[in-house]
Amino acid sequence: MPSTNQCKNCEKSFDGSFDYCPYCGQEKADNLTFGVLFSNTISNYFSIDARFFKSFIPLMTKPGVLARRFVDGKRLSYLHPAQFYLFISVVFFFIFSFSIRKADNKFTQVLKKGFSKEITIDSLLVEKDSIGLELAKKALKENQALTGVSDEDLRAIDSVISARQKGPDVSFSFQRGVLDSLIVIDAPQAEKLKAMGLKEDAGTITQKFYVQMLKFYEQQGGGILKTLYDTIPITMFLMLPLFAFLLKLFYLKRGTFAHHMVFSFYFFTFLFTSFCILIVANAILGIPTWLEVLVFLSFIVYLTLALRNFYKSSWVGAFFKASTISFIYMMFIVPIAISGVIMVSFMLY
Repeated sequence: MPSTNQCKNCEKSFDGSFDYCPYCGQEKADNLTFGVLFSNTISNYFSIDARFFKSFIPLMTKPGVLARRFVDGKRLSYLHPAQFYLFISVVFFFIFSFSIRKADNKFTQVLKKGFSKEITIDSLLVEKDSIGLELAKKALKENQALTGVSDEDLRAIDSVISARQKGPDVSFSFQRGVLDSLIVIDAPQAEKLKAMGLKEDAGTITQKFYVQMLKFYEQQGGGILKTLYDTIPITMFLMLPLFAFLLKLFYLKRGTFAHHMVFSFYFFTFLFTSFCILIVANAILGIPTWLEVLVFLSFIVYLTLALRNFYKSSWVGAFFKASTISFIYMMFIVPIAISGVIMVSFMLY
């Protein structure tokens, strides 16, 4: 009777002559040593690294070919499209984080200046205007009989002049002075919100919005850009299926939705890779604006070639669909996504 072994990983029994568990693939001899630990780690790393470069070159030089190969079944030699996308997106947002830190610091400084800046009228202008207005008012009184101006008209003119000398009434929609006082004495949040104009019968969403406004005011907008940045990766991942949905609409009979997702993963991976190169090149060399515009226009050329190679469509059809898909995506989906990101970022701020 042949001997059997029980796998320590999946706990299933298998033939003792096997070196590996046929159910989960774990090695029968579970001898975890220091050498085994690091040899496996290094081996796995270089295995992924080799597949990465084998996938990276055709992705950048042969649009749509890598996705076509993966859909056709050649998958073990290349990095999985979702894994490839996640890896490149992590690299992109890591590089982009350095730019966003600088932008966030500058943006925060501008906001703080805006919050702390007192709107005043130049004292010299006020004094000059006041003298002129007083002389005009005196002249009207002295020549009241000649001008025919009544006492009531003089009082009205006097009130207008007095209001003009006080300066413009510049204020927020809420009593800023009262709110500032409540913040200084660390008053309860309910009192601060009431000073901002929040009604007692306001709904949950309205209350949440006022709470975020108060937080934004107290922190003078500091860190709002970073919150926006933290929301972008999730939004981009959610926008990817929308791109695949557009492909499905234009290529109804050219594969399943999963096939369109494979194409979308690789295409967005290409975009993120291009953005990484642009950011690094711009930081080192300084790329002119016209060249950046040219690079963005080249994305349509890449998409045209990718659609032709992946869906085996004609040149005219590929160009028309690439242009139309790009137009719909940039004019409708992206603006909606940006609005959503701003709103979500503000509510999570």
